[in-house]
Amino acid sequence: MTNLLQINSSIFSSGGHSSLLANEFVDKWRTRNPNAQVTVRDLANDPLPHLDAARVSAYFTPSGARTPEQQVYVDESDALITELKEADVIVIGLPMYNFGIPSTLKAYFDRIARAGETFRYTENGPEGLLEGKEVYIFAARGGKYAGTSLDTETAYMRDFLGFIGITAVEFIYAEGLNMGDAAKDLAVAEARKRLAELVV
Repeated sequence: MTNLLQINSSIFSSGGHSSLLANEFVDKWRTRNPNAQVTVRDLANDPLPHLDAARVSAYFTPSGARTPEQQVYVDESDALITELKEADVIVIGLPMYNFGIPSTLKAYFDRIARAGETFRYTENGPEGLLEGKEVYIFAARGGKYAGTSLDTETAYMRDFLGFIGITAVEFIYAEGLNMGDAAKDLAVAEARKRLAELVV
């Protein structure tokens, strides 16, 4: 059975433009894949605390030496990693806030980037362990940044996902959303057209 994991990172939850596009994609994908399992993680409604020293220490402490508090931190991370490992398709709703990804998404990434779980170190450098997955990223922006030096998101997302072994990454952009109604309507229409082409 195919598993899809949807991660929405808009501070407006399901009301954000990136979430609306991601939701539409997933709805169409469900129609094509009626027997699939879909898991939705909304980082606005269920945010993760930012990484801190206590959690990092817990991740590096051997299992037999962890305190009960440390085990709670590890269990939290393990659950997210299991969810990710089980997914064949990953859909991410990605707004841009102040030229970067939402801090809630960074907190999520900090939980799943663990040596021995999602990547490993080798004599040739780090190697990602989550190969064979497809990722669709719905990037919503108020301005127009794709292809410019101000688009820090695209490279960061490709670099991070590649680090954990995921290289099949498709971006669907909806840009200029704060540049007037005409620009907004055109951007959304183009993104919706592209997402319809990608549903398989």
